Amino acid sequence: MSNTVALSLLGIGTVVIVALAYYAMSLRRQVALREAFRRDEDRRARDNALENLELVASALVQGQVEITEGCWRIKVLLEMLDPSLLVRSEFRVFADVHEETRHLHTHDARKELTARQRFAEDRHRLSVEDRLREEVLEAAKFVLDFRARYPESLT
Repeated sequence: MSNTVALSLLGIGTVVIVALAYYAMSLRRQVALREAFRRDEDRRARDNALENLELVASALVQGQVEITEGCWRIKVLLEMLDPSLLVRSEFRVFADVHEETRHLHTHDARKELTARQRFAEDRHRLSVEDRLREEVLEAAKFVLDFRARYPESLT
């Protein structure tokens, strides 16, 4: 092999290596940007969940939302933050109310029920709400305290 061919192959190899290195660096930059975007989205979702959690808990304490609806919303928001929160004794009632009322029809499905069926569902829902009202209101106060101390309240 002549020196000219060897130097040409060396030059081509160097160009290929530099091009691949540049491509690898651009891919690394893209991954870093996507990770930063994902972290920002996660932070915004968490902040939004915390804000909504505080609003719903306040509405529950002030009697501006029905017990069942407030419990369902708080349960979902707590699960979004950390599913293990519903295991805590002070928050367990939200999952309990959801479990006892999740079979109830809502929205269009409720409209399709007969008056007798709606009355039976309402009676069941009100029974659950009456039985667990004080526990739910106490738990809503715990939620407000949890929100005020977040993120230390996670531990």
